[in-house]
Amino acid sequence: MFKKILLPLDGSKLAEQVFPHIAKIAVNFDSEVTLVSVCEPEESEYGHVCRLYIGSETEKFRGIIDKAANVKVSQAVLEGKAAEKILEYARGNGIDLIIVSSHGRSGVSPWSLGSTVNKILHKVGVPLIIVKAKEKADDTAESTLFNRILVPLDGSPKSAMVLPHVIELTKKIESEVVFFQAVEAGHHIHTIGGLDYIPFKDRDLDKMREKAEVYFNEVSQDFKDTKAKIKYEFRFGDPAKEIIKVANEIDASMVALASHVHSGIESWFYGSVTNKLLQSTTKSVLLVSSHDNKG
Repeated sequence: MFKKILLPLDGSKLAEQVFPHIAKIAVNFDSEVTLVSVCEPEESEYGHVCRLYIGSETEKFRGIIDKAANVKVSQAVLEGKAAEKILEYARGNGIDLIIVSSHGRSGVSPWSLGSTVNKILHKVGVPLIIVKAKEKADDTAESTLFNRILVPLDGSPKSAMVLPHVIELTKKIESEVVFFQAVEAGHHIHTIGGLDYIPFKDRDLDKMREKAEVYFNEVSQDFKDTKAKIKYEFRFGDPAKEIIKVANEIDASMVALASHVHSGIESWFYGSVTNKLLQSTTKSVLLVSSHDNKG
C-alpha cells in the first residue's frame, strides 16, 4: 500500500520539511521514493536548474535514510503544468502515495490545494498526505506526523474507506488513533413560517451516541494486530467545524479522512472541506478517495 511514494518539490525550503515523515514511512515499508521537480512551461529554459535542484534534494533525502534500510530513492524532472504532470507520472509509475507540503513559492504549493487535490484524489485515486509546513522548522528531524491520528467517521462505507490506510500505517508505526463522529443536535424542517430548526429529544441524542459507540467498537476490532492505541470522541454540533475543533483540542498530528462523508457535510468533503481544513488548521491531512475511479 505504501510501496511507491511520490514527493513533488517546488523549490522551497518549507517543502523539505516532509523529508522526515517520508523517511519514516519508507523505512518501515521498504518503499521506493521518487522526488520530482516540475518545470512549468514558462520555466522551460531553466530546465538545468530544475535538474540540479532535484539532484541536490535527492542527496539530502538519501542522507537522512538509515543506510541499513531497504529504501530505493530516485528522482525525476517533469516539464509542463505541475498538476497534469504529477498525475501523469503517478498513473504511469504505479504510485500509491503522494506526499506534498502545504507551502510553496507563494505560501501555498500550487499542487497542494483546490482543484489539483481533487484531480489527484478522483482521477488517480491515489492517497494524498498534505503536510502543514511551519515557517520555522523543528530542531529535531524526528517525524511526529503519526503520533495522534484523528479519523472522522460517520458510519458509512465511504467514510470507512480511509481505515485500511490507517490500519496499514499502524501495523508498522506506533500511533494513537482517535475515531471521531459529530452529528447535529437537531434538524431543519419546512413550516408555514419558513425553515425552522427543531432540536432532537434527549432520548434521540442518547441513541445517536450509543450507536456511534457500538460502531467505534466494531471498527476497533480491525486494529487488533496493529500498534495503534484506540480512543473515541463523539460530539453534537456542525460536523465540519467539530473536526477542526477536536483536532486542536486533542493535539492531533494528522487528520485522516475519506473524500466523501455524509451526515450533513457531504459538500464539504468534495473540494471545499479540503481547502477549509488546510487553511483553518495547523494539522496535516491524509486524504483518501472514496471512489475507485482511476480514469
